[in-house]
Amino acid sequence: MSLNQRKQERDFTAEVKALQPEVEQLAKNGKLQEAVDKISLLEKQTRNAADMTSTASLLTLLTRLVWEQSDLDLLNSQLTILSKKHGQLKEAVVRMVDEAMTWLPTLKAQKDQGKFKNGKDRWLELVKTLRDITEGKIYLELPRARLTVMLASYHEQLSESAPKEASSSNTPAPSASTSSADKDKPKPEPVTSKDHLDVAADLMSDIQVETYSSMDKREKTEFILEQMRLESLRGNWVRVRVGSRKINRVYLKEKDSQDIKLRYYDLMVQLALQDDEYLEACSAYQEVWDTEEVKADPAKELNVLENIMIYVVLAPYNNEQSDMLHKLYANSALQKAPQHFELVKCFVTKELMRWSGIEQLYGPTLRQSPIFASGQVRWEELHKRVTEHNIRVIASYYSRITLKRLEELLDLTPAQTERTLCKLVTDKTVYARIDRPKGIINFKAKTAKNANAILNDWSGDINKMLGLVEKTSHLISKEYAMHEASRGKKVAA
Repeated sequence: MSLNQRKQERDFTAEVKALQPEVEQLAKNGKLQEAVDKISLLEKQTRNAADMTSTASLLTLLTRLVWEQSDLDLLNSQLTILSKKHGQLKEAVVRMVDEAMTWLPTLKAQKDQGKFKNGKDRWLELVKTLRDITEGKIYLELPRARLTVMLASYHEQLSESAPKEASSSNTPAPSASTSSADKDKPKPEPVTSKDHLDVAADLMSDIQVETYSSMDKREKTEFILEQMRLESLRGNWVRVRVGSRKINRVYLKEKDSQDIKLRYYDLMVQLALQDDEYLEACSAYQEVWDTEEVKADPAKELNVLENIMIYVVLAPYNNEQSDMLHKLYANSALQKAPQHFELVKCFVTKELMRWSGIEQLYGPTLRQSPIFASGQVRWEELHKRVTEHNIRVIASYYSRITLKRLEELLDLTPAQTERTLCKLVTDKTVYARIDRPKGIINFKAKTAKNANAILNDWSGDINKMLGLVEKTSHLISKEYAMHEASRGKKVAA
């Protein structure tokens, strides 16, 4: 659909074609301002006549001539002036901005070569000019999103070289009161590494690309992933989770989006581990495993398989974890990591595991993994999972057991044993009642009768009672008859 809503009154195509060689010659002769004035004069006529094609041609012609003459100050001013003219045609502005954005890579290359070290950063200046032009304009939302990615990347690069902390001379003294005039002041320039990173993340989070219909799926997904990555760098994991829900996971399964899929699930693993959600991390690694790039590389595949099995074992026991554990055990492909597979087998089998034996058999291999390299926290989590497994096994075989015997089977102190057992009871993983005076644990729950069973028992009791009443009545009648008979015989005699 065209952005030009006004009806065209006149066609200026001939005049534009006639003017183009004239102004190009003037620009070559060093009379750039005269060429700009001539183009501006005709542009006003084409704009008022709603000739979109001619207006767009003149806007791109003017900015191109200024660019070719390397007058970057005039370029920035003309871009702003042309975009703000009264009744300016939207499609013409879109084409002008698209033309200007093609010069950014050239300026970026010049900047990387050190051309702007002693003067203005022309690349940054043009990016900010174009962002000011695109601000608040729906028809320029796509160029604005792309410019924002460039500016955020610039601030991220600065964060790597910026100081960690601001010096006392650069830090403004906080005022006791804040007035409305202070609120209107522009934000101070970022100084520290954290400041630059915050600016980059804020720039990206201000753009809601999920609502953009003009952006293709891949670019939109990459933009959201960049938002999530920057938020993860500054530790805002809540926004990372919000961003993850904007990603279309069906699109990630397509063949041409495998690289994006790996980046996405890498962030998902980091997010899951922030809250020790090991089952989510396991699910994310299973999605990574289901990627051709990973399966084609034996080393990558082995690493992913090991992580899958470690995280499913570290996850707390519930129906979902148990189901996933048994499904993974049934998958023969996991036998490519034999020692990790044997550990999974230990958790599937309903047999007791001695922690000392587990530590001796699997400790050297597991401690080489980055998962356990961070410290003792996850190693203690594994110990907890072994203990919890043992209690579930004991509860399935024993109806009653002494507390002392349970401590021996678990290799734990009395306090640790009771604490672990209480946690499983409160989580409703097992049923148990502790008789402390006797030191006995009862694993067998009293089965509560339902309403039907109670009614059946009551009906049976009533039948028994009526039977007894009937039998008693019969015996009384019999005794009465015998008494009458014996009495009659005595009278006759």
